[in-house]
Amino acid sequence: MHMKVSGNASYEIQRTKRSLSRTRAAAARLALVASVMPAVAWAHGVTAGDKGYIMETFGIRIVPFIYLGAKHMVTGYDHLLFLFGVIFYLYRLKDIGVYVTLFALGHSITLVSGVLAGVSVNAYLIDAIIGASVAYKALDNLGVLAKWFGRQPDPRASTMLFGLCHGLGLATKMLDFELAKDGLLPNLIAFNVGVEIGQFLALCVILIAISFWRRSTTFVRYAKAANVALLLSGVALVVYQMNRYLSPSQG
Repeated sequence: MHMKVSGNASYEIQRTKRSLSRTRAAAARLALVASVMPAVAWAHGVTAGDKGYIMETFGIRIVPFIYLGAKHMVTGYDHLLFLFGVIFYLYRLKDIGVYVTLFALGHSITLVSGVLAGVSVNAYLIDAIIGASVAYKALDNLGVLAKWFGRQPDPRASTMLFGLCHGLGLATKMLDFELAKDGLLPNLIAFNVGVEIGQFLALCVILIAISFWRRSTTFVRYAKAANVALLLSGVALVVYQMNRYLSPSQG
């Protein structure tokens, strides 16, 4: 005996199947992120060759340090993920300029002052905070923070605050290289200029890509999914870095 399935019931069954399919796909993506995280978690760090150059450099080396700063930012996927989240829903260049300037100002302050004052934070902890900034921005874009707090936290203040954290992460890495005192300030400023140049170049690529995507109907359809992926990336970074912090023998 065959039971006749109503149109509504059939629709619900199909919707449930699609939902399960999306859930499995999300789980698979998260597993992929977790599997590759150990290999890329320090991909934005200074390479062995660059590290050796920094540690053996004496005197003022403006151009090399500009190059090192630009290289660091372009390969700094955690910084770029945060910037991607910041500009995701910004359409006017004026607004993008304001937020990027706040972020740049924040990390410039702590980068320069942190190195000069010798302020260092555990690298795993600060990288976990940077990962948390990525997750925070994704939650903000998804409207979750507004629901939690009853109002949206000031996005400009949070961008500046996390910019300070990102800069402290850069300062922590620079301090590990025991920079020579001779020419320290000019070299440090040059490195920061390079960071800004790298950030500008990477931002141009992101803006071009997202501008083309916005012209497609898929942007509205998958904007939420993109921010969920951004959230998962941030959470994965936090989990990995905290695991390294709590289990230093793995580092």
